[in-house]
Amino acid sequence: MAPSRYVGILALVAGCLLPSGVQALWPIPNKLETGTTALTVSPFFYFDVQVEGAPLDLYEAVSQAQFYLANDKLGRLVVGRGANDTTALVGANTLSTLTLSLMSGATAEPIASEAVKPLGTRSEEYTLTIPADGSAATLVANSTLGLYRGLTTFNQLFYYYSGVTYTLLAPIAITDTPAYPFRGFALDTARNFYPVSDILRTLDAMSWVKINTFHWHITDSQSFPLEVAQYPELAINGAYSPQEVYTPSDVQYIIQYAGARGIDVLLEVDTPGHTSIIAATYPDYVACFDETPWATYANEPPAGQLRFALPEVVNFTASLLADIASTVSSSYFSTGGDELNTPCYTNDYPTQLQLNKMVLDWNITLSNETIVMVWISSEDALAVAEKGFRIVQAPSNYFYLDCGAGAWLGGDPTGNSWCDPFKTWSESYTFDPLANLTEAQYELVLGGEQCLWSEQSSPDNLDPIVWPRAASSAEIFWSAQQPTGAPLNVTEALPRLQDLRFRMVQRGLRPIALQPYWCAIRPDACDLTA
Repeated sequence: MAPSRYVGILALVAGCLLPSGVQALWPIPNKLETGTTALTVSPFFYFDVQVEGAPLDLYEAVSQAQFYLANDKLGRLVVGRGANDTTALVGANTLSTLTLSLMSGATAEPIASEAVKPLGTRSEEYTLTIPADGSAATLVANSTLGLYRGLTTFNQLFYYYSGVTYTLLAPIAITDTPAYPFRGFALDTARNFYPVSDILRTLDAMSWVKINTFHWHITDSQSFPLEVAQYPELAINGAYSPQEVYTPSDVQYIIQYAGARGIDVLLEVDTPGHTSIIAATYPDYVACFDETPWATYANEPPAGQLRFALPEVVNFTASLLADIASTVSSSYFSTGGDELNTPCYTNDYPTQLQLNKMVLDWNITLSNETIVMVWISSEDALAVAEKGFRIVQAPSNYFYLDCGAGAWLGGDPTGNSWCDPFKTWSESYTFDPLANLTEAQYELVLGGEQCLWSEQSSPDNLDPIVWPRAASSAEIFWSAQQPTGAPLNVTEALPRLQDLRFRMVQRGLRPIALQPYWCAIRPDACDLTA
């Protein structure tokens, strides 16, 4: 028998869950069975970790779950916020324990180690059972990562009213596993700088909805805030200020923080485009640096991209990327590769001297291990699949969170952003990851992500521009369908997303409102057909 560790005592009495027909879970589990019995949470509730050799980050995850259970104090989203539930709670049974265990034969590795395993080898599935009679609830998984995912679900099951934490839907039985192995969020921290605290807060929110990849676009033409041991001048000359840098210890702390929350950090250093800032340190390595008019030489200012045809630049780039990649624990690293500008190279004498002719549509053989991110349009996935490459879906016409804010360029008062209009959560939620693909190509789709490019974003608007919209793709790629097998649809999803949004507020996030409060506490009352 594994040792029993009783973690935490909560000074609370019962809280509340949601009425039949509205589940307070996001993403929705694969299999979900609920009853109609009220069940309160004991003021002495504890998590019983029955895991031999349980790692430290599992106990940290349990402490985190304990904190959320005690402090969420979320009233049910109905008129009265749960006041009418008090009668049902009189004489209700009390839940005192959640027992965590691994399946027979499973090894207790750190959550952070499980989170960075190659895609397709991570075990995130779990089974959660909460009896109606007050006997111990159980959470069973094949890995500590699966236990972590189950804890996030457990924390979403309870509401609070007048000192009582409770559910109205006992017994509850959940069996859950992700539909896709890659579920990401991309953040650009180069065009505008984000302090470490903002990234950590974002990682917390990602973990609540089971997003498992932080795609960190850390450098771009405008700034190079990443300190690199072998090339320290890049950040010295390329960061906006000495304070707006990510030190090696910052990066390691973010990676460790993410890993403990089941999140892999996919670092991206975009090359050979989006590299104008490197000219501040290595001017001979960059073509068309700061040339004007910039629109001739780049998609956005300032112009400049690495002279990738020059042997010394190839060696520098390979060395730089290898040095950075050696500092991360992920199995993956992104080199970008987008938006190369042809005139920049055509008009660049050193590049033309090196090349007999200019070829930008490369006829090269990529490794079968290459993963291609589809970003320009959802319609591009088929062309990638036809080449046999695995796909991460990040189409701008569904998943770009920065779209719709209007033009950010000066001298263009009537301009729009290139990817207008604004991508609502509901529009994003209609995305079909398998559209236009053949059944034989379905297995090439690893998942997808929503992205925030930061031309018009900064720490000041990070929370509301990302949340809760980024949760829409989290459910697409975790759930793929409703527990009944029916397709996902916005009418069913909205009350659950409202619940998630209000819970995020309780946890200190500042997500944008989805509707007027009047609508939020009257599920479906503000639907177009209501």
